Amino acid sequence: QVQLVESGGGLVQPGGSLRLSCAASGIIFSMCTMGWYRQAPGKQRELVAHITGGGTTTYARSMVGRFTMSRDIAKNTVYLQANNLKPEDTAVYYCNADRPSGSNYWGQGTQVTVSS
Repeated sequence: QVQLVESGGGLVQPGGSLRLSCAASGIIFSMCTMGWYRQAPGKQRELVAHITGGGTTTYARSMVGRFTMSRDIAKNTVYLQANNLKPEDTAVYYCNADRPSGSNYWGQGTQVTVSS
């Protein structure tokens, strides 16, 4: 059974930083693509970044420079470091696992609120 559990969200002031974590079970990182997505109120869910089984990381164009995705295979955890946060980064951030077979899994999400 695949389970993805996000943590690390919260309230942060503009310009601040957060590190989100996604602890995964039931999957093998080297055999799937892990992704971070976000969904702001009234907007569609959008890709932040993803990392392939081989370790290649790709960022959505608008996320380049302030977000860094990484993974710890030994801990079966992926991370999203978010720096210089802006109010428009306020959203629920979701972890995703995508297997080559087509199976796709989502975590429950973690709320990030950027506000003074």
